[in-house]
Amino acid sequence: MRKVFGSVRSRAALGATLVVAVALVAAGIAVLQVLRADLGDQARLKALVDAREVASKIAAGAGYGALKLDEDIPVQVVDEDGRVRAVSEDLEAVTGTGSASVTPVAGGEDDDKDDDDGAGRVSSEEEYRDGSARVDGERGDYVWAAVEATDRWGDDVTVYAGAPLATERGAVTTVRNAMLLGLPLLLVVVAAVTWLVTRRALRPVEGIRREMATITASTDLSRRVPVPGSYDEVARLARTTNETLAALEASVERQRAFVADASHELRSPVASLRTQLEVGAAHPELLDLDGAVEDVVRLQRLSADLLLLARLDAGERPSSGTPVALDALVREELAQRLGHRVPVRTEVAPVAVPGSRGQLARVLGNLVDNAQRHAVGGVRVAVRAEGRWAVLEVADDGAGVPEGERERIFERFVRLDDARSRDDGGAGLGLAIARDVAVRHGGTLAVRAAPEGGALFELRLPTG
Repeated sequence: MRKVFGSVRSRAALGATLVVAVALVAAGIAVLQVLRADLGDQARLKALVDAREVASKIAAGAGYGALKLDEDIPVQVVDEDGRVRAVSEDLEAVTGTGSASVTPVAGGEDDDKDDDDGAGRVSSEEEYRDGSARVDGERGDYVWAAVEATDRWGDDVTVYAGAPLATERGAVTTVRNAMLLGLPLLLVVVAAVTWLVTRRALRPVEGIRREMATITASTDLSRRVPVPGSYDEVARLARTTNETLAALEASVERQRAFVADASHELRSPVASLRTQLEVGAAHPELLDLDGAVEDVVRLQRLSADLLLLARLDAGERPSSGTPVALDALVREELAQRLGHRVPVRTEVAPVAVPGSRGQLARVLGNLVDNAQRHAVGGVRVAVRAEGRWAVLEVADDGAGVPEGERERIFERFVRLDDARSRDDGGAGLGLAIARDVAVRHGGTLAVRAAPEGGALFELRLPTG
């Protein structure tokens, strides 16, 4: 059963069919009730009209024996003692009235009374009863209308006139049978239409699924799912899926390039260190111990940079603990640096930001190292507050960064000066790490021309 109704089409068709079935059953019951009530009201109205017509004749002075009662309308006149005073022709049996007898009392009651006793009257109230009657050999159910009347001699009688219920019940039965016959057919049509419409609507989704399965099997992230020409939810799903595939492809390409660049950067110091160690093993007097230490330090720094980038790519967020005072951070970090190639001037104002002190110190160190590497006469480090932002600036008086390269320098393993040595230029990860840390702290890192003539790196971080 779960397999049969496992698809969206099956569940949609079943749900629509159930909803329509419940609605039609409820509507059918309501229609039958209204039809039964309406036809019942018509039957009671007809019986009442016939009863009042006979009662009016009695009140007008017509004698019971002289009453001309239509044989098609069952009528019975009963007095207070339960005696039948008059009945319609062909009425053979009756139930539900004041008397089961259909034989009028014998005698000339009308002739024994004074003709001047006055006029009769008809009651304004009526009463309805359900019963049956046999007219001319045919038995049926009737609704009886009872109306009281007083003849001109002062005798009170009750006139019972009946209306057949066969028409009402026949109509209700006909409508009910039509509903019972048409309901299954209508439900089949609803289920089929829902199935076909849902299948057509979900056809693009199946195309997307097949293409995604192909992409997964082939690992070809350059492929894209088909986008239908409509402007509905399925088309938006396809466009979003393609955007996700594009982002995934870019991420995979970035990871591949990162792994290739990291392998290239690691290969040089490892090869140099191996060569020095092999020479030292063969000729101890030729061992360049200082060079080996420098290669190990390069490997250590590069490994630390790669580890930090891996943590940042994994989505590591800075802890929101004690705010970091940027002015104190600048003073402490610069005080730990010995033997500056060029002097570093500071202009700091008290300002604190939430975040990781270690990561912010890493950003400051990378920016200062980059500035000192390109400066001619000096480096300036400034900290100030601008509204809800804390601004850290690192400027130098070197050659600056060409405007067309100001975004590219933040890419990993990018070095604009290809002629400089790796020892002087580093691996090209410092600025990439600095921007990633800035973004993880909710800030920005940009570069522009400095007043000193070189490059000015501006780090903006939210203060709260």
